[in-house]
Amino acid sequence: MSTFLITCTPAHGHVMPLLRIARHLVDRGDTVRFLTSRRYAAQVQAAGAELVAMTDDADVDLDHADEAFPDRVGLTGPAALRFDMSTLFLRPAPAQLAMVRAELAAHPIDAVLTEPLFLGSALALHLPDRERVPVIVLGIFPLGVPSRDTAPFGLGVTPRAGWMGRARNAALRVAARHVIFGGVQREADALSRREVGATFGGLFLDWPRHADAIAQFSVSAFEYPRSDLAPNVHFVGPLTPAASDSSVPAWWDDLDTDRPVVHVTQGTIANSDFDQLVGPTLEALAERDVLVVVSTGGRPVEALGARVPANARVARYLPYDRLLPRVDVMVTNGGYGGVQQALAAGVPLVVAGQTEDKVEVSARVGWTGAGVNLRTSTPSTVAVGQAVERVLGEPSFRERARSLAAAYARADGLAGLTALLQTVVSRPGAPASTGAASTGSSGS
Repeated sequence: MSTFLITCTPAHGHVMPLLRIARHLVDRGDTVRFLTSRRYAAQVQAAGAELVAMTDDADVDLDHADEAFPDRVGLTGPAALRFDMSTLFLRPAPAQLAMVRAELAAHPIDAVLTEPLFLGSALALHLPDRERVPVIVLGIFPLGVPSRDTAPFGLGVTPRAGWMGRARNAALRVAARHVIFGGVQREADALSRREVGATFGGLFLDWPRHADAIAQFSVSAFEYPRSDLAPNVHFVGPLTPAASDSSVPAWWDDLDTDRPVVHVTQGTIANSDFDQLVGPTLEALAERDVLVVVSTGGRPVEALGARVPANARVARYLPYDRLLPRVDVMVTNGGYGGVQQALAAGVPLVVAGQTEDKVEVSARVGWTGAGVNLRTSTPSTVAVGQAVERVLGEPSFRERARSLAAAYARADGLAGLTALLQTVVSRPGAPASTGAASTGSSGS
């Protein structure tokens, strides 16, 4: 069996999918050390992993970022991206790297598994050979590796064919590195030179292209085609949740209806303001012959107040493995995991997300034809209503979603990860396992 170090930025949307991976590895007999905030200690323990609690200088409370960083409030677009990249992800990276190095020195780690925004593991790629082990990126966000066929990640720009598209992409790459992220890029390279004696080797957001492997938890059909796709990219399939054994709400039998079922959610983090998406959806569909099913993402049902119409049903959480097969349209702010689950169930989408990675998720939904991208995080009631009617009325959206579902059905993300780990950890020429107690383990 192997020993893995999972490194994870302390944010709910990052930690939860990586805990699913940790549980899978533990169940197959591996030892998993999970480096994240002590705020997630109970969840890490429940997954059977060993918590490596972040030091204060490595930890950032991303679940309450606006409270921790008042200067962030109100920022949008490139300004918000620059603030987040610099303050939330780059500045903790040296302390994160120090923790990774300490783990590699103290334990026989076979590989570091990391999500893309834990930049301490990005820096670990430049460690001396005597310290380094394989670094495998866990693709829980849309694929961000650069390509001549795609615009830079984070802009939400879909592909354009031919030489004009490639020329546009090249111009956008220059603008992204030297204008949009120019100051942050200089900060990133200075930090990297100081810590490991080398720069990031390009735009710092593109660092996964240098990793030993990328396990992308999706299928290639959901991604933009890249004629120069890096050989370290492996589409392993969706990271589907375990079957739910939780109870269902008292109104569950209302789903046995001939009316179309529309599910709306803002996820578990970006749900402090239901006026962004849930409220407009309820208002838009209140007089239509549909059943609207709302998940508040953990917030009290009462937070919706008196605006719940007669054709709506609300719960704090809902078992997606049982709900989605009964849904005709899902309205979402574009969380990667939820979108993957919907498409795996063949459910077409209406997406309204333009922050973080959601802008890229939303762009891909529109590009695939499996849904409507509203290109805003705060759509109007009219826009939501028209989009839902369009998805319900035009068969192409359902057909495209079902086509993607067939592709998802042929790939199991956790099984795909297992196969990839066996290849990368044991392959000739892979960085050797290190640690004071190293046994030279090379895989399971």
